[in-house]
Amino acid sequence: MRKIEFFVPGAPVGKGRPRAARRGAGVVMFTPEKTADYEALVAAAASNAMRAEAGSLFTGPLEAVLEMRIPIPASWSKAHKAAALAGIELPTSRPDIDNVAKAILDACNGVVFRDDAQVVMLVATKAFSDEPGVRVVIRECGWIAGFGAKQ
Repeated sequence: MRKIEFFVPGAPVGKGRPRAARRGAGVVMFTPEKTADYEALVAAAASNAMRAEAGSLFTGPLEAVLEMRIPIPASWSKAHKAAALAGIELPTSRPDIDNVAKAILDACNGVVFRDDAQVVMLVATKAFSDEPGVRVVIRECGWIAGFGAKQ
């Protein structure tokens, strides 16, 4: 089974809601700049990984694993930071895990796979780290045969 793995450096960014602006008599929808910049960063990391693997786009059902590493707030005490790095303290603040997943999978459209609708299994985690970013693993599903079949 094929697999691709890459790391997106920096604090994870959730997919922002589309914005609207008046242009003359009409309204134009656009993606927030922060979202567009983050999706470009993800696409570049994915593209580099795909080029290194010299592979074509994934075409079948896929599993995606996203390990989100959130930066520890600078204002925290040493004890609080140690608890965060030990996994005792977990990030329950923004960005929302599902919005980050949406941004990453959307950025991989046309780079890793044809469409993010191919992802049939998603595992996403969020933890504090000294090295913020997202580790992304996308692999073909071999277990999918018979999944969801009536018993």
